[in-house]
Amino acid sequence: MRHTKHATAVAALSVALLAPAACGVPPHHSSQSPAPEIKAPAIEKALRTRTTLTFWSWVPNLQKTVALFQRRYPKIKVNLVDAGRSRVEYAKLRAALKAGTGAPDLVQVEYFALPRFAFSGTLADLNPYGAEELEKRFTPSAWDQVDLNGSVYAVPQDTGPMTMIYRKDVFDRLGLTPPRTWDEFVTVAEAIRKKDPHLFITSVDPTDSGIADSLIWQAGGRPFGIQNATTIRIDLQDRGSRRWAGLWTRLARERLVEPAVGWTDAWWRNMASGRYALWLTGAWAPGVIEGAIPRTSGEWRAAPLPRWNAGKPVNAENGGSGVSVLSTSEHRLAAFGFARWLNSDPEAVRSLNTASGVFPATTGLLGSREFLDVRIPVLGGQQANRLFSKGSAQVAKGWQYLPFQLYANGLFGDSVGRSFSNATDLNTGLKTWQRRLSAYARRQGFKVFPGDRFSHRRPDGWKHLEEHGR
Repeated sequence: MRHTKHATAVAALSVALLAPAACGVPPHHSSQSPAPEIKAPAIEKALRTRTTLTFWSWVPNLQKTVALFQRRYPKIKVNLVDAGRSRVEYAKLRAALKAGTGAPDLVQVEYFALPRFAFSGTLADLNPYGAEELEKRFTPSAWDQVDLNGSVYAVPQDTGPMTMIYRKDVFDRLGLTPPRTWDEFVTVAEAIRKKDPHLFITSVDPTDSGIADSLIWQAGGRPFGIQNATTIRIDLQDRGSRRWAGLWTRLARERLVEPAVGWTDAWWRNMASGRYALWLTGAWAPGVIEGAIPRTSGEWRAAPLPRWNAGKPVNAENGGSGVSVLSTSEHRLAAFGFARWLNSDPEAVRSLNTASGVFPATTGLLGSREFLDVRIPVLGGQQANRLFSKGSAQVAKGWQYLPFQLYANGLFGDSVGRSFSNATDLNTGLKTWQRRLSAYARRQGFKVFPGDRFSHRRPDGWKHLEEHGR
């Protein structure tokens, strides 16, 4: 789901991790890896051996799906633990790993957090257990997030293809139709303000980098990248980033969007009243709306994210997570077997979607009639999964997060967010964000592209980041 500080309200939630760090990229395949011909039998044997697995996750109603697994594999007991959300979870896991006791076998990892914990050595490389054979079961965008430098560090669980959730009653009352392109988005925003000065086309949270990241992604930007554990890319002046900044600077300066911290009581009241005519968000949003403002059920509809041009539609993700096996687990074979079943078995994936509201990462469920034909009450009975599934297939590849993305998100409000709040040039905010991120990265010993003449000094970034709890 969403990877912001407001993630606690999302219907299908995911957990980010902290773990002790070690410099360098973990080894890919070693001489100790299981031989290919015994992978499947070894995993099956582990699943039929009496074992207790501890799994930290905050996905709601997950016990229903876990019960299905335990019926199939009765000798495996899964100790499901909600260890808290966001920073609470991070602190508990960090403390357990530091103490050398109490750490789980499996953890829910948000995609944005995965690079840091993968390269720190905290998470097991799942390729030796046959994880690469699962790739065809998942959407390319989901697999792209868990496959880092040729190693797989999680089994994808959920995704959040971007969509536009709008108030049909507001659009009908104003005689408007949802925008199909970003040019139309500006036109509709102007019309809304003219017809009813109390309304805005949408709100912008100046403290939340998540939607900005997603919209930059959709605009063609790839500002972050990890070459390896020593070299990263930070380029918030690439074409897509500047394209996004140009559009949203205009919207902010002309007061066509309202700066407002999201997911607060006041924000939800404004959402319920129709003050914001639409919400640019992930496909997981209908369940959140139904839970937070049920009195508006039936008034909403879903539409594709506006295009940048009349060409092929391009989409992006907002949120998503996978299930990782800790490298410290004594039951890695059984843990991988559980993670594989939980996130790729058709019965399990169906249960996660219906019982927990998890938007699927598997192509099997995304393309099934049972999923595509569902009528969603909060969207007036719209068969919106058809739209969401198509949007998932349109997600552009190539997006990466920084190894200290949580820290990067924290700097957003005082750089880009401040430009939003003050209705000033967002590109200036992007430059400030880049300057601060680059300076931070270099202080940790990373080589940063563009801008550095690469040296051969060894960075200690992973350890330093961990010690400071970033």
